[in-house]
Amino acid sequence: MIARYTLPEMAAVWTDQRKYEIWLEIETLACEVQAEIGVIPDKDAEAIRKTARFDLKEIEKIEERTNHDVIAFLENVASYVGPACRWMHQGMTSSDVLDTTLAVQMAEASDLLLKDLRDLREVIARRAREFKDTPMIGRSHGIHAEPITFGLKLALMYDEFGRALERLEQVQPRIRVGKLSGAVGTHAHLDPRVEEQVCERLGLTAAKVSTQVLQRDRHAEFQTVLALIASSVDRWATEFRHLQRTEVLEVEEYFSVGQKGSSAMPHKRNPITGEKLSGLARIVRSNAIAALENVPLWHERDISHSSVERVIMPDSTILVDYMLVSLRKLVDRLLVYPENMERNLQITKGLYFSQTILLELTTKGLERKAAYEAVQRAAMKTWQGEVPLQENLAAEPDIAAVLTRGEIDALCSLERHFTHVDATFQKLGL
Repeated sequence: MIARYTLPEMAAVWTDQRKYEIWLEIETLACEVQAEIGVIPDKDAEAIRKTARFDLKEIEKIEERTNHDVIAFLENVASYVGPACRWMHQGMTSSDVLDTTLAVQMAEASDLLLKDLRDLREVIARRAREFKDTPMIGRSHGIHAEPITFGLKLALMYDEFGRALERLEQVQPRIRVGKLSGAVGTHAHLDPRVEEQVCERLGLTAAKVSTQVLQRDRHAEFQTVLALIASSVDRWATEFRHLQRTEVLEVEEYFSVGQKGSSAMPHKRNPITGEKLSGLARIVRSNAIAALENVPLWHERDISHSSVERVIMPDSTILVDYMLVSLRKLVDRLLVYPENMERNLQITKGLYFSQTILLELTTKGLERKAAYEAVQRAAMKTWQGEVPLQENLAAEPDIAAVLTRGEIDALCSLERHFTHVDATFQKLGL
């Protein structure tokens, strides 16, 4: 089995130490499988397992001379193994090691991200239940629309990150794929059984067919899933930033004792976490574009993808890990102000009941165009004046002919907007 990395952080997956641990395991397993099928002596495979190790600093020194990382690694390992090292890398090409290692690292990184997503959804679920019945105004185009609850808004967030979880789970089988098929993928010098067994023991699936490399659509799909996760983080960071605006102030990022918001203005309490998350999402999205550019390689392989992946794979996974943890903390400690939500509900003096009245008028037999125009006349008077919508509705002759003031007041009720909130929560398992 592969040695476990000692640090729990995502960064540990991408260290040189971890990379060389996987390289060594691949080379050792390949020798062991070849011994099992009678290609190399058992005693040499045993010697490799027993003595093979590496030294990071020595590899760096050798690479300065060879300008080739895999050769430098093999030279260093050989210095510990002795004569049996002649079987190491037998029939393999560098990309057999590199691509299979990258598959292990992507698998490990995705496992960590899945945990991040589950932890985030757990916090969102708790806060959604907390504010399930807390009324607030819903907005479309940034303009007051109809009432919702803050819990329902968070339920939407919970559902969105559920899809993120599904996407990451679905892409895992396509990135948990390795290859040990040689210089152009023909297994000319290495029995296909070696590839199959090594991949299985690494927790991977052997590619059905490959060239010198695994095809980069796999890696691009993974990066695209990361970009979608980052965009969802950005979407909710942006939402909370809007809700924290001074004129709105329905929620606010936690502001700790001693924290400062501005070097110039002592009063500032800024949504810095949300702004940071929105900025980092741009990097992850741009990395996905770079991964898509890696898909069209020349013939059986060129090296143009390699330098890109050495940057974007660690960066994107580390960033998304950081973003998910940061968003979880933001939601967990989010300050929520129901009194401000109530205040903002009252700003438009009942305008959000316009559709309720429209539908009731058509139910009572009024032609839709006439009903719409009558409600709109009343609404525009409320927009431009101080009189609540109910009074302007009652003063409209076409409406008064169909609805009594008592019926209008009864229709202008928040409760009818929240009739199905419980059912929605039940569908989501909240």
